[in-house]
Amino acid sequence: MIVPLELRIAHLDLSDADLIDADLGGANLTNAGLTNADLTNANLKDAVLGGADLTGADLTGAILTGADLKGVILTGSDLTAADLTGAILTGADLTGAILTGAILKDAVLTGAILTGAVLTGAILTGAILKGAILTGAILKSAVLTGTILTGADLTGAILKGADLKGADLTGANLTGADLKGANLTGAILKGADLKGADLKGAHLARAVLTGANLAGADLAGAILADADLMRAYLARADLTGAKPTAGLN
Repeated sequence: MIVPLELRIAHLDLSDADLIDADLGGANLTNAGLTNADLTNANLKDAVLGGADLTGADLTGAILTGADLKGVILTGSDLTAADLTGAILTGADLTGAILTGAILKDAVLTGAILTGAVLTGAILTGAILKGAILTGAILKSAVLTGTILTGADLTGAILKGADLKGADLTGANLTGADLKGANLTGAILKGADLKGADLKGAHLARAVLTGANLAGADLAGAILADADLMRAYLARADLTGAKPTAGLN
């Protein structure tokens, strides 16, 4: 579907619109109303949607590479398998959004709200999520290699089997997070709060955990080879079968 030129302006009300397969590449949809719109497989490459309301919108398979989504509202939206490579989502609200299998490589989500969002199997390689809110988010088997999550809130997040190799989680809140079997090889967790986190079987080789709070964390069977645990707080932590455990403080 090719969208007429007259629709390529800001402040449009396209609520409940059928825009399946629409070509909106480079469109200016600043502050547009797109609540419950169907944008399945739509092309929104390099589109400008700053401040737009996409509450409940269906963006399954949509192409949003390089799109400007600053401050956009995507609460309850479906972005399954959407391509958001290089998209800017600074301050966006994705509460409860579904991003299963979505590609967010090199996307910028600084300060974004992803409370309860579903990112199972999503690819976030090199993405920037500084200060993002991911409380209760589901990131099972997600790829977060080299992702910047400094100061992010991942309280109660599910990261089981996620690949966080080389990710920067300095000062992140991972209280009660599920990191079973996660790959945190070389990850930076300086001053991170991992109180009560489940790290059973997690790979933490060469991880930097300087000053991290691991009180009550479950590290049974975790791989800690060459991990830096200087000044880490390990009271009541379960290190049964962790390899190695020598020199831990």
